[in-house]
Order: sequence, then structure tokens, then C-alpha cells
Amino acid sequence: MSEQEETSSSADAASEEEDPWAAAMAEQEEASSGTDASEEEDPWASAMAEQEAVEESEQQASEPERKAPAAKAASEDIFRPLSPDSGSSQARELEMIMDIPVKLTVELGRTKLTIKQLLELAQGSVIELEGLAGEPMDILINGYLIAQGEVVVIEDKYGIRITEIITPSERIHKLNR
Repeated sequence: MSEQEETSSSADAASEEEDPWAAAMAEQEEASSGTDASEEEDPWASAMAEQEAVEESEQQASEPERKAPAAKAASEDIFRPLSPDSGSSQARELEMIMDIPVKLTVELGRTKLTIKQLLELAQGSVIELEGLAGEPMDILINGYLIAQGEVVVIEDKYGIRITEIITPSERIHKLNR
């Protein structure tokens, strides 16, 4: 190393001790300048880059040949021809849907409590609900209001008699209340 380089490196070392950001920036500069020089000198890196470029161009040239059969097969799946069999396949698909379980809930009423009131609840506590006695109960499927009904007792068990099926517009109106 020359005398001038030693002086600059000792000055850099002194400034690094004082300012850690300056040290980090100097280290980053050295690393980036070293990378550029090593790329120019490394014949293996340039050979590997050239090989990757050749493989990429070959792959792009063969892609249209592969995509054509796949596109044709995909369009056949999406656009099925209309035939007498399509009705029976729809019936089979509908049959499969019929076995999907859903959660039916009958809502007796609602109320709001504070955390303090909730913690004060004990066995025998009575919670006042917003619903009125004799008012129809909400019937929910997977959390969505679909009907209303009245409570009935069937062989010592509760049941619900549907009194009204809710239309989509009524559902929105009742959700806003």
C-alpha cells in the first residue's frame, strides 16, 4: 500500500469510530465496487449468464406449442357442449349440494351487556332481551336470516313453526334495525 492510501485508510478508521453511519456507507461502497470488478474478471459468471439466456430463449420458443393444447382443453372444460346429458349432470351436481350440512339457528332475542354486568351473572340470574313475548323468532341459516317462526313443543322438545319466509329485500331491512 502506498503512503497516501495508508493516510486515507487511517483517516477513514478515525471517522468510522466517530460516525457508525459513515463506516457503514464506506463498507457498502467497497462491497459494491468489489462486486463490479469481480463480475468483469470472472469468466464463469459470464458463461453461466450466457447459458441461462440461451435456455430462456429456447423455453420461450417452445411455450406457444405447449399452450395451444392446454388452451383447447381449458376451453372444453369451460364451454361444455349442450346435449341431453347436460340435464342429468346438473341433477347429479344438485344432488351433491343436497348433502352439504348447514347450521340452523333460532334466535330468541338479543341484548347488550357491559363487561361488569357479564361478570356479575350467576346461576339464577335473569337477562332481559329486546324481543317481546309472542313476537316471532328469527330463523337463521349459517348466520343469515331466512325466515321467522313461532315456538312449539313437540313431545317434550322445542320446535319452530315457520310463519314467514323472508325475501332478500326484507332481510336487508331487518338487518338495519
